[in-house]
Amino acid sequence: MRAGLVQLTVSDDPAVNLPVTLGFVREAAAKGAEFVLTPELTNGLSSSRGHQRAVFRSEAEDHTLGALVVEAKSLGVWLLIGSLGLLTTDADGRFANRSFLIAPDGEIAARYDKIHMFDVNVSATEVYRESEGYRPGDKAVLAETPLGMIGMTVCYDLRFPALYRRLAQAGAQILTVPAAFNHITGAAHWELLVRARAIETGCFVLAPAQTGFHPESQGKGRRTHGHSLAVAPWGEVLADGGTGAGVTMVDLDLARVAEARHRVPSLTHDRGFAGP
Repeated sequence: MRAGLVQLTVSDDPAVNLPVTLGFVREAAAKGAEFVLTPELTNGLSSSRGHQRAVFRSEAEDHTLGALVVEAKSLGVWLLIGSLGLLTTDADGRFANRSFLIAPDGEIAARYDKIHMFDVNVSATEVYRESEGYRPGDKAVLAETPLGMIGMTVCYDLRFPALYRRLAQAGAQILTVPAAFNHITGAAHWELLVRARAIETGCFVLAPAQTGFHPESQGKGRRTHGHSLAVAPWGEVLADGGTGAGVTMVDLDLARVAEARHRVPSLTHDRGFAGP
């Protein structure tokens, strides 16, 4: 199977971001990708809750989702929309950070709402409170496809290995980690964490990322790490997207999943223990 990882430098304007995303999805398909993946918040990054409320739409009305569904069907590819910021009907007004797996017939095969919220103090000037704007999901999602069994996660989920172990023990062969990883934590931890999740689970990990400086019409903007990664079940980095926007291609052989798990069958070695 050939996959194409789309790396983006989105602004806070979904209408501006969409044509760029469509162009890269088409490029990946033209290069033979059967599975195309975009990063977290493909429709736009913003630190302003007011601006997000103005430009986000509900799932039924989101223009980015509608256009990418049409494109997946036109190209005949599986498409992971890494995630979209969406309006919800929640009483507190918080948004959903939702990942979509689109089948080649244009149907939504699976949805996953990001479970773990990025509420951190990276530095004195880099403070994030994702849970103030987004409400967390509460359900792990595993999608059965002709490409293989796909476990869906998003960005900060990467730091919670129990989620990935659960997905792998339920049958996942490919784990998706679309991200908008902070440039500081990304430089320190991104590759190590992606490789660790692959090694621990014996899965391929596909992690399309946002990259560079993301301008905002309101606010100071932010930087993301880039380096979209494809990692094999034994932990080797098969592809690294670097720091520029574009498409990174990778070929996957799912026989390597069974091979890695045969060599180190740790998914079957869980033991109960007492304490602490």
